[in-house]
Amino acid sequence: MIEFLIGVDGGGSGTRVRLARANGQLLGEGQAGPSALLHGIKNAWSAVEEAAARAFESAGVTPPARAHIAVGLGLAGVHNRQWAANFVAANPGFAAVALETDAFTTVLGAHEGQPGAIIALGTGSVGEILHADGSRHEVGGWGFPSGDEAGGAWIGMKAINHVQQVTDGRVAGSAFSQAVADACGGSRDRIQVWLANANQTAFAQLARIVLQFADSDATARTILSEAGRQVALIAHGLDPSGTLPIALCGGLGEPLRAFLPPALLQRIVPPKGDSAAGGLRLIQQHLKE
Repeated sequence: MIEFLIGVDGGGSGTRVRLARANGQLLGEGQAGPSALLHGIKNAWSAVEEAAARAFESAGVTPPARAHIAVGLGLAGVHNRQWAANFVAANPGFAAVALETDAFTTVLGAHEGQPGAIIALGTGSVGEILHADGSRHEVGGWGFPSGDEAGGAWIGMKAINHVQQVTDGRVAGSAFSQAVADACGGSRDRIQVWLANANQTAFAQLARIVLQFADSDATARTILSEAGRQVALIAHGLDPSGTLPIALCGGLGEPLRAFLPPALLQRIVPPKGDSAAGGLRLIQQHLKE
């Protein structure tokens, strides 16, 4: 018998879960490291289980056997169907598993299952829309470095590219460029070592420096303004008619609001829930079906 439900939001920077009883009563939350499928199936399940254990701990509930738990997951990397199939096949014993893209669980959470769109801005970026007829459409989410415009890794890549130009003497330096350079090792040789080892999470960590200098540095502001323009392009791709509400989600959603075009701001609504809440809604629907 299923006693507990877990909704999972798993990305390239971390994993968040929400724990509920089978009747939907919320109990607690937990966090752990990345569970995006590109980090590996074993690592993804490990992060999910660690976050779930912390959710049970925060709720003061002793975790039951996995056979009494059903899990709804929105994970980055699900577009790779082989990864997704391998992940489900590696289920460590949960009673039921429902897996979707993190974009879809985000739209389920943001609009409580009703028609609407989301633009999720975190390590990466993606837009998803749920129409009244139940159809879905996704924009972006192609992955870093070829896509994920306006995501943290994309912003970080723009910042380190600026540092490269400053180091070469192609453009003038500033306190902003020095702060980014210092975060990546400081000297040219050390920055090249950093670049050789950096993944999308490492690039995304540079975004906080760009935001920190947004009010005082023109280059940082230009990077963020371009990010805002990219968000507007995602919104247009999702809903050219401009009729459905859009929720900005993810860790960079609120920080980037100030850089969005005014016309887009008029359509932005607060999300009613997050991707973990969408994961709970996903597993609830799965069990009904």
